[in-house]
Amino acid sequence: MAEAAVLAGCDAYFGYPITPQNEISAYMASRMPEKGRVFIQSESELAAINMVFGASATGKRALTSSSSPGISLMQEGMSYLAGAELPAVVINVMRGGPGLGNISPSQGDYFQATRGGGHGDYKTIVFGPASVQEMADCVSLAFDLADQYRITAMILADGVLGQMMEPLTLEPKAHRKLPAKDWALTGRKGREQNIVRSLWLAEGALEKHNEKLQAKYREIQAKEVRYEEYRIEDAEIIIVAYGIVARIARAAVDQAREEGILIGLIRPITLWPFPSQQISRASEEFRIFLTMEMSSGQMLEDVKLAVAGKSPVLFYGRMGGGMPTVDEVLGKIRELTLRKK
Repeated sequence: MAEAAVLAGCDAYFGYPITPQNEISAYMASRMPEKGRVFIQSESELAAINMVFGASATGKRALTSSSSPGISLMQEGMSYLAGAELPAVVINVMRGGPGLGNISPSQGDYFQATRGGGHGDYKTIVFGPASVQEMADCVSLAFDLADQYRITAMILADGVLGQMMEPLTLEPKAHRKLPAKDWALTGRKGREQNIVRSLWLAEGALEKHNEKLQAKYREIQAKEVRYEEYRIEDAEIIIVAYGIVARIARAAVDQAREEGILIGLIRPITLWPFPSQQISRASEEFRIFLTMEMSSGQMLEDVKLAVAGKSPVLFYGRMGGGMPTVDEVLGKIRELTLRKK
């Protein structure tokens, strides 16, 4: 993700150390100066996200990264970024919680990421990659979407993906056609003054601003959903999982198919916008849905909303650093098969 950010034209990185994502800041500490770009190890996560705010306000591509407790400390700044409509990219390599928890993998930050996380009515684009290659590929797209929509884009990885070694191809990606940053604070010589703010005190001004933001979020929901379907055409059971858990689920699907069990997988790649319509369509024929996460059932709520009572939605999860195994998933699949009979 760090080198992918360099290739995507990241101008500035600000971060504070926390396991299990310290490799990002350590890498950027040497790589960004090599490219003549900005690296600052901030004094705290609060400082890091506000440095991102400042760099983004001048039109630069800014990145920060952290892990769960550090991301919690950034939430006020992320709300300010949303209110000021400033683009930014944030990487969260999740660890077990709540509190300091442990440094084992988790998916317990789903609510925080997909519901904005801070105060006010706002959203962030959230990617849930499932491989090292996909983590890297999401970075360039995250920067482009952040610039296109003037929004924060988050990559929600976990402690396993953050420490995993896999084959990887790194190359510059073609950018989208992006709008000019004519709102940026670059000095007003020869033009009208630009103001970047999230404070709207005039009567009705903040409501109008919020309506503008919501219209933008609806556009993102209509245009930027990403997901993968795997062997669902004839499936009687559909697993919904993301990130590393989807990798485990996919292996279990293949083994269950060898036993004659008709099962498939829907993997959300964007956690927001969530592939609600795609899951809804899959639920129109009576099927059993099994949501799997390394949490107490956070994505489960979005799956239930998408299915809207048309099919049963069941859940299996592990918390606090616990990871499901392929055998555990197969056991749950066999239980569902017996239940259907």
